[in-house]
Amino acid sequence: MEANTKPIAIGVIGTGKNSRGHMQAFAKLEQYRLVAVADVVREAAERAAKEFGAEKVYGDPADLLADPEIEAVLISVPNRFHEPIAVRALEAGKHVAVEKPLAMNLEAARRVVETQRGSGKLLMVTQQRRWEPVYMKVKEQLERGALGRIYHGKMAWSRRKGIPGWGTWFTRKSESGGGPLIDLGVHVLDLTLYMMNNPKPVSVFGATYSEIGPQRKGISSSRPWNPEGYFDVEDLAVAMIRMEDGSTLTLDTSWAAPIEVESKQYIQLLGTEGGVTISGNGGKWVSERFDRTLETDIDLTIEHGDEPARFRMYRHFADCVRNGKTPITNAVTGYTNQSIIEAIYESARTGREVALESLP
Repeated sequence: MEANTKPIAIGVIGTGKNSRGHMQAFAKLEQYRLVAVADVVREAAERAAKEFGAEKVYGDPADLLADPEIEAVLISVPNRFHEPIAVRALEAGKHVAVEKPLAMNLEAARRVVETQRGSGKLLMVTQQRRWEPVYMKVKEQLERGALGRIYHGKMAWSRRKGIPGWGTWFTRKSESGGGPLIDLGVHVLDLTLYMMNNPKPVSVFGATYSEIGPQRKGISSSRPWNPEGYFDVEDLAVAMIRMEDGSTLTLDTSWAAPIEVESKQYIQLLGTEGGVTISGNGGKWVSERFDRTLETDIDLTIEHGDEPARFRMYRHFADCVRNGKTPITNAVTGYTNQSIIEAIYESARTGREVALESLP
């Protein structure tokens, strides 16, 4: 096997619920060899190693990072550990894939960017939804100019009963960095900026609310919760974001909104030649011709079969590692998302519009 097609020796740090899909991809894709897993709960790491065929088990992430056989790592741990582990991994000469958000705050995100720039290694934020067929198909059409100039975007992800792990690290600001904005909002924010070809954000006005969570309502049944814990994050965030090119975005995200459905998620883009709405796995193009409104379903005929979006994402990461390409979800896009999120929190705190700092 040629050097540039040799399976990437990868290690996984964190073996909880969120990491299972990642380990499944590494176990099945020919581009990877799952060398090791690490978890501070060693028994959890041992179970994951047995299930997904990892060759080594570590109880300390530092020991995994010191393993010379490992070329790349996936970081799947609570948000507050993203930055310190990513920095150590890059300094240890590993390529890095890290779950969103890039870090807990902008200062930490900046440290990751600076370390990555000086390391000669790659970093990808695992915003896997970019590889879902509906977004891939829409992006393809947008690059052909289907909407003309996009001047406004609307994005939302709200749940009726979706507080994940009430009283756990999810609802503790010191461990998560925030609530649904940093958990759900980052997904639609990342997707919408990507669809709009990454315009430069310049200012944000936002507000956050914590009305339902403190009442111990709106709790998801899919995750364990801790009645002895606490809730000090928002359960709803809204914002308007202004771009340097004059375009704007609005964001609405909630874990516990009293809405008519269990979950509402959509992205709408308005352009000079029409608009598109993406909701779930489908959507519609809307335009006007000859004084008539035309609606067309998004054609999901795509050449990627039925494999999970995460598999396509990791094929992309492998291609970047082996051929020196920059991942489309990288340290800079992660930093941009983080800068907007932090500005929304600051605007909510002060009641004023917040100007964004450019990355040095």
